[in-house]
Amino acid sequence: MLRTDLDNVPAHAPASHDFAAAVQPVASTTITTDATGLVAGEVRIPAGDIEMPAYRAMPAGGRALPVVIVVSEIFGVHEHIADVARRFARLGYLAIAPELFVRQGDAKAAVDIDTLFATIISKVPDAQVMTDIDAGVAWAGKNGGDLAKLGITGFCWGGRITWLYAAHSRAVKAGVAWYGRLAGVKNERQTGHPVDAAASLHAPVLGLYGGADAGIPLDTVEAMKLALAAGSAAAKRSEFVVYPEAKHAFYADYRPNYDPAAAADGWHRCLDWLRANGVA
Repeated sequence: MLRTDLDNVPAHAPASHDFAAAVQPVASTTITTDATGLVAGEVRIPAGDIEMPAYRAMPAGGRALPVVIVVSEIFGVHEHIADVARRFARLGYLAIAPELFVRQGDAKAAVDIDTLFATIISKVPDAQVMTDIDAGVAWAGKNGGDLAKLGITGFCWGGRITWLYAAHSRAVKAGVAWYGRLAGVKNERQTGHPVDAAASLHAPVLGLYGGADAGIPLDTVEAMKLALAAGSAAAKRSEFVVYPEAKHAFYADYRPNYDPAAAADGWHRCLDWLRANGVA
């Protein structure tokens, strides 16, 4: 049986290493989740013409585990994303966080956000991301995961991808999107956005957003709600929670915008959503 919380898990020692260069220095609120009892670390996943690095965390000896794909922010699979994977693993999940920028470069090495966007993030096609996540899912199914219990969650860039993957995959049962962009300019790499994909969701998605997020206007949240209401059965089951005072990246405990109350409530809602939709 899956655990339902992390209240008794050592999880509050600050960490300052293995974070992306662009986010240094990390905040004193940074959480580190103990890996005792887990199998955790980098694996290599066959993905087309490459061996894609990914961070894997799962209970030691676990079999037929529910699977959660953890999709990173623009900073790649740095220590915060690895820690989120361990949080899921301590609750009984097989968590896989794939390095989805690896073909374009090392997102963790870029020293500032503008350079990171210009040299790596802007060059990543959505279609590539979808198939690389598919490869991660396939790997999970062969390495301790039960793909009948598949979920996905992502943060910022990964929040947007979570919505898109729920429209791409017929295998995923539920998604939780943390403050992912919902609309925007289209181009050859980003041919559509979540608001365009809403009508065809195969799995319900819970959107967790900040009311004070300067980068995601609330009118795009309202537009997304309308698109979901006119969409598939899964789209109609999707929901939003907006935390009025929370800023962008409110779950990111290593960043100044961290909002402990919104983060804790969002985490519990995330777990409840996954369980309610068969990812447990």
